[in-house]
Amino acid sequence: MSVTQAIILGVFLVILEEGFIYTVPKNSPMFIGLLIGLVLGDVKQAIIIGAAIQAIYLGFIAPGGNIPADTRIAAFIAIPIALINDLEPTVAVSLAVPAGLLGVLMHSVRRTLNGTFVHMADKYAEEANIKGIKRAAYLYPGLLVALIYFVPMTLAMYYGPTVVNVILDSIPEWFIHGLSVAGGILPALGFAITITVIGKKEIIPYFIVGFLLTKIATNVNTITLSIFGLFFAYLHVLFSKGDSSSEGGII
Repeated sequence: MSVTQAIILGVFLVILEEGFIYTVPKNSPMFIGLLIGLVLGDVKQAIIIGAAIQAIYLGFIAPGGNIPADTRIAAFIAIPIALINDLEPTVAVSLAVPAGLLGVLMHSVRRTLNGTFVHMADKYAEEANIKGIKRAAYLYPGLLVALIYFVPMTLAMYYGPTVVNVILDSIPEWFIHGLSVAGGILPALGFAITITVIGKKEIIPYFIVGFLLTKIATNVNTITLSIFGLFFAYLHVLFSKGDSSSEGGII
């Protein structure tokens, strides 16, 4: 891979992280494989490798925004390495797993540091500094993404898996432990926010049923549970239609 290709892929990663390409498949390794294939000149094989990587993440969910693995980072590292070295898709999967874990660490660092910009924006709001608020909302987070993602990921894609292993080995254990503790709080926050939305007496029974299903039906996958959820939502809207006094009539 040339330096120019690595820089272009690094720019694509930042664009996806910033949400400039806001499409459903922007986190999909197959979609990322398309972008990488266009840059490296082998779209077909890149998508095939991306499909193999995506298979291991199909059942992943992010409770409270706490992601178990970063599919974007996994794809941006594993696909170019496998493509350039003519590796089998199964080998790319083994490369994607540690890369995805590295992405979780980078994601946690980004979210932790972004909290600083929120307080900064509050201070600017008290001063009625509109330009300052815009900088705290757009400029500073954007520069942080470039610092956290663009530079290390461009180097990782250019030099290969050796860089990823070096980065993981060089991170102090206490730092990783601190981030995992902070990350463990996020699911509780996410569930709390969810409960404030669905915490109406007409909807609480569905929440309890869904919770019990996830605990009892261990062999049921996420897609099946989602279908059950759509079914219950349809029934709720159907039977509460016309009952203007019901808060649960609007979902």
